[in-house]
Amino acid sequence: MSSEKSREEQELTRVAQQCLELAKARGASATEVGASSGKGLSLTVRLGEVESVEYHRDKSVGVTVYLGECKGSASSSDFSTQALKETVEAALNIARHTAPDPFSGLADADLLAREFPDLDLYHPWDVDPDTAAEIARQCEEAARSADPRIQNSEGGSISTGEGMSVSANSLGFVGVSRGSRHSLSCSVIAEDEQGMQRDYWYDVARRHEDVARPEEIGRICAERTLRRLGARKISTCTVPVLFENQVASSLLGHFAQAISGGSLYRKASFLQDSLGQTIFPPHIRIYEEPLRRRGLASASFDGDGVATHNRDLIHDGVLQSYLLDVYSARKLGLQSTGNAGGAHNLTLAPGSEDLAALLQQMGRGLLVTELIGFGVNGVTGDYSRGAAGFWVENGEIQYPVEEITIAGHLREMFAGFVAVGSDLLIHGGTGSPSILIDKMTVAGN
Repeated sequence: MSSEKSREEQELTRVAQQCLELAKARGASATEVGASSGKGLSLTVRLGEVESVEYHRDKSVGVTVYLGECKGSASSSDFSTQALKETVEAALNIARHTAPDPFSGLADADLLAREFPDLDLYHPWDVDPDTAAEIARQCEEAARSADPRIQNSEGGSISTGEGMSVSANSLGFVGVSRGSRHSLSCSVIAEDEQGMQRDYWYDVARRHEDVARPEEIGRICAERTLRRLGARKISTCTVPVLFENQVASSLLGHFAQAISGGSLYRKASFLQDSLGQTIFPPHIRIYEEPLRRRGLASASFDGDGVATHNRDLIHDGVLQSYLLDVYSARKLGLQSTGNAGGAHNLTLAPGSEDLAALLQQMGRGLLVTELIGFGVNGVTGDYSRGAAGFWVENGEIQYPVEEITIAGHLREMFAGFVAVGSDLLIHGGTGSPSILIDKMTVAGN
């Protein structure tokens, strides 16, 4: 199997180098190439029966060429010499008809990655469909058998995939990355005399052994679904809001978008010109950790080939850095931070108190466990989303609530992070504990 993988790397490297040579021969002043291949299996079981099975195997090559300050890109899934010639020529034709852009071009050579530490990202899982179906079935059955009120299911799903990519450019950079990703999820529907409710749970990891057991995912899925039965509406009010860790990570996503180079150079961010300013309370630290072993967003280089580094974005509540690729950095007169493709393992450092302690600190307010819709304006910072969760009095959950909207302004919400929990949850490329915000408008009846 290892020889097969080395053949895959050799093939992708050959394709990348051939494109670089073809582009140079055709007059390109600079070129960058990305060649990749991948395969995977996705399977869903519903009510104990296999509902869908999907295999995928794909490969692609993308070529970007520069004629001075003019840029063109083209891609292909065909690795034959003739197809690569046509792809390079297509990119050159686009460049010939593109207006010059003084900010375009390859990364400066001294920013390119030269060291490639083993981040332990590749753990393939050669699972056959029958075994995958049995795992998904165990997960769904654990949820369905938890309580007689769980009478229907949206299914248990399992997904596994692996891939490799080779990135290269005409400055001599060649970077190889290989990774795997495995996930298991479940969603069920519970019903009582007051109506039906649904919820879900999942886990994802680089190694399939690190994914939570199917019985555990099913149990949590059932618990989350059952606790929503009997949900009520509440009257409009302004109260503290506690975001459960599962949904709190979305707030980090809004923060990342606001400090990304694309938003900043377009002047489309409510955090414009905020470098060095206090955005969060002093106890808040937000960092990215691209060199985390087995991290789901780990990488020793970004999409431009720029070396990545573990670093703080927020320290003592103060914004330390933006998220910049080469192009946006030049537009802003700054230097790339190695974030072509986004943040790497963006994490809000946890506090010392668990969710129960945060509920006690909140006293009276709303615990949010689900967010609905996309009513977030990254330009103005206005925030308004549908939500569901639980009403809290005297630090104790009283009853589930639904059909409400929570609203505020992200800058005020960030400044109002009065406490973060100890319950750090990393589901994917972002990790967050639960977050208590001092006040938001909750719109109900």
